[in-house]
Amino acid sequence: MAMSVGSKDEDAPMGEMNTTPLIDVMLVLLIMFIITIPPQTHAVKLDLPPPNPNPSNIDPVFNQIDIDFLGNLYWNKTEVTLDVMKGYMKQAAAMPEQPELRMRPEAEARYELVDQVMAGAQKAGIEKMGFVGNEAYAN
Repeated sequence: MAMSVGSKDEDAPMGEMNTTPLIDVMLVLLIMFIITIPPQTHAVKLDLPPPNPNPSNIDPVFNQIDIDFLGNLYWNKTEVTLDVMKGYMKQAAAMPEQPELRMRPEAEARYELVDQVMAGAQKAGIEKMGFVGNEAYAN
């Protein structure tokens, strides 16, 4: 008997389970797995250099410029004027192995002065320049 229409016991509970919601959930899960698994299997292969067994104890040569909130300039912890600093930058740029220039402006330093120092470094021909102490601006 394939189908029972109009049985005598209409109020009796169905003995068969409705599998439609189960199939819907399984299809959604299958689609989610299909979407999320391919990005996890992609790999980027990099040719990394081998580790150096003899690490160098020599620190790189660098010059540091500090700018405080009062507008004072410091070249390697010595207070200087903007013109003297530009002369130091020209001397550093003329060296065969140009040292790195590290700038550390305080958070309250005037942007105009920082801009003048950066423009002076560019005019002097400084190629290696970076900012240190940026963690002070995180908050």
